[in-house]
Amino acid sequence: MDVGVELQGRKVVVTGANGVIGKWIVRAFAEAGCQVCATDVQTAEEIASAHAGGFGVGGFAWQADLTSDDAMQALIDEVGRRWGSADVLVNNAGVYPSGFLLDIDAAEFDRIFNINLRAPFILTRGICTQMVRQGVRGSVINISSGASRKMRRSVVPYCTSKTALDRLTKGFALELAEFGIRVNTLEPGFVPGSVVSELTPTHVQRTAAAIPLGRGADYTDLRGGLLYLASQASVYMTGATLTLDGGNSIGSMDVHQAKKHPL
Repeated sequence: MDVGVELQGRKVVVTGANGVIGKWIVRAFAEAGCQVCATDVQTAEEIASAHAGGFGVGGFAWQADLTSDDAMQALIDEVGRRWGSADVLVNNAGVYPSGFLLDIDAAEFDRIFNINLRAPFILTRGICTQMVRQGVRGSVINISSGASRKMRRSVVPYCTSKTALDRLTKGFALELAEFGIRVNTLEPGFVPGSVVSELTPTHVQRTAAAIPLGRGADYTDLRGGLLYLASQASVYMTGATLTLDGGNSIGSMDVHQAKKHPL
């Protein structure tokens, strides 16, 4: 199956479009011939200027604050007005602030869960309602993290929100199956460079060195899995997790002894 040909003209909504991974997601679908609604908290002009490759014919940029119910409903309404329904929804937006549990305040805890978990619930509910009414057998892709299975110090709310997102994925998959709508999770590998959640160069180097395949993820690593989940190539796959992390989730290459290499 030629996934690129199959996806031509498909209508795709991508949240967090101006982040590092978000830009890759928009690019992958635009290059596959899709129409992309790229949304982020920045203005439509700022979103458009960050995507030199554009959004495909019929695609557009849309500002949406995912902590605002009104803003999310406006996004859902605009998708319905322009397209009737999307074919694919990618819940990519997320925040990864650092803070120990004894220091973090309730408002920041709520903000993390609002963006990482509540927004995917509201958007999936709204966009998939349109899919059902239009008879679209669509695909929802939730961008999660290996942090959903392995707790990390100083980012416990983030880890917990991603664990909950994985469960939400399975719940939606179960309840939308009768409509032919598939809901899956994609776990990208380590991708530094976020301006929202900055990482120190030392942390980036140490983390990449510990990954079994020896590096962080890049655009080509993400593209194939993303298009696979959006296409009919994965038609019998729902409620599942596709992990593209260079082996990071199976273990670390750190060696805790003087002899660092075999043989």
